Amino acid sequence: QVQLVESGGGLVQAGGSLTLSCTASGNIFDINSMGWYRQVPGNQRELVASITRGGGTNYADSVLGRFTISRDGAKDTVILQMNSLKPEDTAVYVCKADVIAITAGKGGVYWGQGTQVTVSS
Repeated sequence: QVQLVESGGGLVQAGGSLTLSCTASGNIFDINSMGWYRQVPGNQRELVASITRGGGTNYADSVLGRFTISRDGAKDTVILQMNSLKPEDTAVYVCKADVIAITAGKGGVYWGQGTQVTVSS
């Protein structure tokens, strides 16, 4: 099995910063990509940012210039630095990893449990 452990959520005032971290462990040979999604009750889960093994990044338009995603490949960890936070960034942030497993047939997409980010106005 693959486990994704997230940390770093919390409550912050508008304009503030938070850093989210997600570490993957378990039946992992390699990771194609990792990313962060967010979900608000009643809405679909949306991509916030993702990063490939090679370092290619993709951001939602709404966070471009404010959020930065990075990856520590040696630690199978992805970090989301969130600056200039807005109340509309309030959501549950969920980590995703596209895993190549050591065990054949066990690779695929794995999700974390999610961490709450609340931005007060």
